[in-house]
Amino acid sequence: MATTITAAEVHKQYNEIVAAFRKLIPDPTLRMEFSRQIDGYMRQCALGVWQADNASAITPTHVEFYNAIYSKGFPHPSTLYWELASGVAEFDLFQSPAFFPKFLQYDRIKGTSLARRFADQLTLILLLFAAVDGVVSEAEAGFVNACGDLLLEKCPKESPDQSRPPVKASEFVTKPDKAPKTDGQAQPDPEPRPNLEEVLAELDGLCGLERVKKDVKSLINLVKVQKLREEQGLPVAPMSLHLVFLGNPGTGKTTVARLLAKIYHAIGVLSKGQLVEVDRSGLVAGFVGQTAIKTGEVIQKALGGVLFIDEAYSLAGQDSPNDFGREAIEVLLKGMEDHRKDLIVIVAGYDELMEQFIHANPGLESRFNKYFYFEDYDSPQLLEIFQSMCKKHGYALSEEAERWAKEDFQTIYQERDENFGNARDVRNLFEKAVARQADRVAQLENVTKEQLMELLPEDLKEEPENVN
Repeated sequence: MATTITAAEVHKQYNEIVAAFRKLIPDPTLRMEFSRQIDGYMRQCALGVWQADNASAITPTHVEFYNAIYSKGFPHPSTLYWELASGVAEFDLFQSPAFFPKFLQYDRIKGTSLARRFADQLTLILLLFAAVDGVVSEAEAGFVNACGDLLLEKCPKESPDQSRPPVKASEFVTKPDKAPKTDGQAQPDPEPRPNLEEVLAELDGLCGLERVKKDVKSLINLVKVQKLREEQGLPVAPMSLHLVFLGNPGTGKTTVARLLAKIYHAIGVLSKGQLVEVDRSGLVAGFVGQTAIKTGEVIQKALGGVLFIDEAYSLAGQDSPNDFGREAIEVLLKGMEDHRKDLIVIVAGYDELMEQFIHANPGLESRFNKYFYFEDYDSPQLLEIFQSMCKKHGYALSEEAERWAKEDFQTIYQERDENFGNARDVRNLFEKAVARQADRVAQLENVTKEQLMELLPEDLKEEPENVN
């Protein structure tokens, strides 16, 4: 797998992590000692990470990464390939840095948590080194975890940060989608392409969404014609297939994104057609440098398919200098550029907030220029969705229940506010109805199949709250 991070980016992230930690050290003498020792110490740790992975597989890229390990104000190393290969092969045991005991002593006197925080930062930096080949292996993660654990064992059991769990490298191990090819072993066959007509029929079968269905079909036609022009040697205008989904919750955005992934696969735009769904928490972490790794891992999982980011506006909605949402955006934009031929990104959320999000970064504006609008479901559509849920799960509305449901959905739609959940509200009503029906039917004797299936008005009605 090709690396997804450059030596220049490693240096930038390393420098930022070191600079951020340096600011946490209140004592000037201790801060200066840390600054003098940190680069050399981290270069030694890099040797251990690469030895744990495969000491014989050192490449020129490893040399570039190694020479990128220096912080602001200190000299740029110029290690050669043979020097690095020898250093990796000869690495012995991980040891804590010389300044670490002084961190521990300072923590005991001042009640701070410098030592524990350094253990977390060490884990993040070593993960940067592990990502030299685009993969964090189990062996690398094991070495990184062992280093962090060794430092944490020395830390006081009670500290200001004790309640916060330590960063674990094992959470960042790259999980391959398929087993790698080995000698004498055939690779698994790729997933067969979906039948376009079947996927379009599934799209047409969705309740409502007429505007979205029309937009999807227009997009398919555009892609088809562009491919035909390309085959005939005609000029092809630059075209971005990344999309913005605008609409309230429960309007089918995730479902349509999943179908679009299949459609893009069916017409040969994407190699796999899987959907990877995340929100802010799936991309953003709480430590400097960790967000880039976390977002990069998500991009790797989505390659060949669609990355769907729900409530994407939350990535740019924080003004705090300690917020890393914008870092996730930068990594995302780079991933979209590096993998523009085999990655589609769909961002989704409320209309106004998504407009603000797209205009918050020029890179987002240039890549997201197609908007799909998901309108709220009206009352007949809400009833249709409810009936389809009943049919799918083997339930049937009585005539009285159907009349009651029709009136109820009319009221829900007319009185909707910013908390209106569209199909999510319908699902909640259905699940509650099934639970009430179960309580009712459980009291009957000699229950028939019809009784097991039938939903009555009392099954649909919310019970009034007890007022003391």
